[in-house]
Amino acid sequence: MQSETFKKFDPKRVPSPCFVIDEVAVERNLAVLKHVQQQSGAKVLAALKAFSCWSLAPLFRQYLSGICASGYHEARLGYEEFNQQGKQGEVHVFSAAYSDKELGKILPIADHIIFNSFSQWEKFSAFVAQYNQQYSQKPVNIGLRINPQHSEGTTEIYDPCAAGSRLGIPITEFSGKNLTGISGLHFHTLCEHGLEPLRRTLAVVEEKFADYLPQMQWINFGGGHLVSDPEYDVDGLIDLIRSFAKKYDVQVYLEPGEAVAINTGVLVSEVLDVSYTDQPQIILDTSATCHMPDTLEMPYRANIHLYGGEKAGHLDEYACNYRVGGMTCLAGDVMGDYSFRGPIKIGERIMFDDMSHYTMVKTTTFNGIGLPSIAIWNSNTDALNIVKEFSYSDFKHRLS
Repeated sequence: MQSETFKKFDPKRVPSPCFVIDEVAVERNLAVLKHVQQQSGAKVLAALKAFSCWSLAPLFRQYLSGICASGYHEARLGYEEFNQQGKQGEVHVFSAAYSDKELGKILPIADHIIFNSFSQWEKFSAFVAQYNQQYSQKPVNIGLRINPQHSEGTTEIYDPCAAGSRLGIPITEFSGKNLTGISGLHFHTLCEHGLEPLRRTLAVVEEKFADYLPQMQWINFGGGHLVSDPEYDVDGLIDLIRSFAKKYDVQVYLEPGEAVAINTGVLVSEVLDVSYTDQPQIILDTSATCHMPDTLEMPYRANIHLYGGEKAGHLDEYACNYRVGGMTCLAGDVMGDYSFRGPIKIGERIMFDDMSHYTMVKTTTFNGIGLPSIAIWNSNTDALNIVKEFSYSDFKHRLS
């Protein structure tokens, strides 16, 4: 589904390339997640790995219970920016493995720390216990990530339950383990899924981990829940959470990433060249590999639309076909083959749709390509604020 509000956004209003985020669309998604919180009793956390635009943190504070992080930097960002009117929002942290140095910095700012293996927990359990004894007024809750070994994903690179996965502890590893100090379990197995995959996953979790769920104070259902999609069964999710929480007397957490920022932003790009090899080519001032890597990793073909609402189609759908590519030396730096109603001209602006989540957080400066600027737009008032522009200094000072 395309971000329909951007039909009326003139891409010439921002520097190119530029991520443009519609704060109205973000708030619409957050309102759905807050509704789930209020009606189900679950606490919803924003996954900063998917969307970390802290200029919008004041908006997040109004709707969600906190953030989840994948390491110290995200945890610190959540701790510093995503608080709630002077009262700190919750900070949950999971990493496939922690270093001694990193964990020492995470402990003072985290509410929950989740370990990925028993070996990591056994290594740090005494350290955590000592910290909690010293700071008993604000002890850190400790959890374990489990792997129910039940796949719902179709793309292996994004499937934490794929064979050979390094993420989560299978039930076979629990035998004979001491769970003293563990207050919760975490599973994250979904990616862009509706309710039924969660329902099936939860049934497997209940079956395999039946001996351990009653011992817990909280259960984290992870992310991958596409709750803000219009087709998502929100009422069904609320009922499922209520039932599970009552059955085991636990606090349920959700940590959606995509649901926060889906259909909220575009990547504006300018046509630098139109040429012909064995087919017509468009070269942009942006890059798939640098600025929208999921189009290569998933892979998928992002939707394109032009000012006024005209959409690019699939090959041969309209009169003019082009291969659209980036400006790097990587031969595969290609967004895809697109069909337009008329010829595309040098200097024309195009917008790649749905480029807020899992895109802004993955940008690189490969080939020395500049990072896209960041702008926040209000589709109701038409107010526009360019919150970040990058320069040579940003490229230089990350290298030495």
